[in-house]
Amino acid sequence: MELEAELRAEYQEQLDAKTAEIEARNAEVKALTSTEAELRATVNKQLETITELSEKATGTQKIEQRNRELHNRSENLQTEIAEIKKRVKTLQKDLAAVREENKTLTRLDPERMKKNLDASKKKLAEKTKAADTLQKTLNESKRENADLKRQLEAAEAKLAAIETEDESVVEDEATAA
Repeated sequence: MELEAELRAEYQEQLDAKTAEIEARNAEVKALTSTEAELRATVNKQLETITELSEKATGTQKIEQRNRELHNRSENLQTEIAEIKKRVKTLQKDLAAVREENKTLTRLDPERMKKNLDASKKKLAEKTKAADTLQKTLNESKRENADLKRQLEAAEAKLAAIETEDESVVEDEATAA
């Protein structure tokens, strides 16, 4: 019971911490995804603004300005997306590690271990009871065997006495005759 309580206290904190960490990382991934969506919306809005401004400017200036802005924004977005992908990969690795640890901890389930211990105790009690019964039966058999040997020895002694008596009677009759 004490071992079970210790295991539960020790691993429950770890499981709670890992669950909280997973939830925090999932929230971070959602936040990053929403940030990416916002950035895409901003880019789209700025693109519209650039389009409007480009109509007012000359053809060449419009194209050059648009190219510079789009190039800069695409580089920034690519950098941010690369960072987000790295974070997602790191989070996925951490999640896999947490799942593996959770799997390991699940194998050490205290309730199941207690059930197995109880079942083992019952089996041991049954085997002990059976062994005691067999030991009692063996002791009774030994006593009966010893009693039968004594009776046999007594019967053999009586038989020897009777044979001796018969021989002496036969000798007495032979001497008397």
